[in-house]
Amino acid sequence: MARKRIREAETAEIDITPMMDIVFIMLIFFIVTTSFVKEAGIDVNKPEAAQAQKKPSATIFIAIRANGEIWMDKRPVDVERVSANIERLRAESPTDTIIVQADKEAKHGIVMEVMDQIKAADPSLVISIAGETK
Repeated sequence: MARKRIREAETAEIDITPMMDIVFIMLIFFIVTTSFVKEAGIDVNKPEAAQAQKKPSATIFIAIRANGEIWMDKRPVDVERVSANIERLRAESPTDTIIVQADKEAKHGIVMEVMDQIKAADPSLVISIAGETK
């Protein structure tokens, strides 16, 4: 009888399968609940606004640098290609709001051309100008 007890004690192991299942379920939970934010990709020196209000977040950002460069989807874009890029980005993730981040040293003419291209893509789009809030 003593021999049977020794063999049973030797074969006892801890089963870690349920613990691994819980770890994988938690991993999936955290991956699914994480929110992903798409940023413009460049730093812009934005002017301050005294009467600024929070606008709903959008998935399309257009950044205009002081030297006139226009950036969309983390790459430079010509003014003539802004409307085509907006249509492409809206096909990927539909939105009604486009945020324009213009440097305070950017020329108004370029900003207006970009806004005209946005309206050419879809006149119902809402254009939001991003500025630094106090």
